[in-house]
Order: sequence, then C-alpha cells, then structure tokens
Amino acid sequence: MGIISFFGIKSLIIQDPQPESCVVETETIIKISEGTSYDIVFSDSHGDHYYINRGLERGLNLDSLNAKVLNKRVTLHLPKLWLGTSEHIAQLAVGDDIIFTEFSSSDTATED
Repeated sequence: MGIISFFGIKSLIIQDPQPESCVVETETIIKISEGTSYDIVFSDSHGDHYYINRGLERGLNLDSLNAKVLNKRVTLHLPKLWLGTSEHIAQLAVGDDIIFTEFSSSDTATED
C-alpha cells in the first residue's frame, strides 16, 4: 500500500515539464493576482484559474503582467498529470511573445 501511495503522489508532482507533455489552451485572462507562496494566479473569462508557481520569486512583476496579459488572449501550456490537466502554467504566451516559460534548460522567467 505504501508503494502505491508513493507512486500516486509522485504522479501529481510537476518536474521539468516539456511541451510534448502539456495540453495547450487559449484563454482570455480577466484577472491577475498574487496567490500563496509567491504564486501568480491568472483567472480566465470562464472562471478557471491557472498559476505560475513562485512567479514573484522568479522575477515576474504583477504590474508588468497586467500590462501585457490582462484582457488579452493567451496561450497556456499546462502539464498533463495522471488524473488530468494541471492548472500549473509551464508556458504563457501572447501571440508570438513568450511571457514566461519553464521549457528551457534553466528555470528562468522571461519577462521584458
């Protein structure tokens, strides 16, 4: 039973997401706020919420994100989990402009 629990929990942890292991969704973001543990939470026009894990610690800024993302159509890469799709944002883009990504070999935010 312990091994089954271990693998069940491990399947819910997101480590080193890659584009091929993500679902791509296009949403309109209507609210951006600070969440717990320095997360940045994005709310879409359907009432769904997505987050960048520890986004504020990674150098992202709420004012800048509001200017670039608020009320715009964005493309989200959301990692697939054993039980479905995560709300964790692995990549956020507006058009061809990548605002944030975890896909490179380093764990950096890309906000200009």
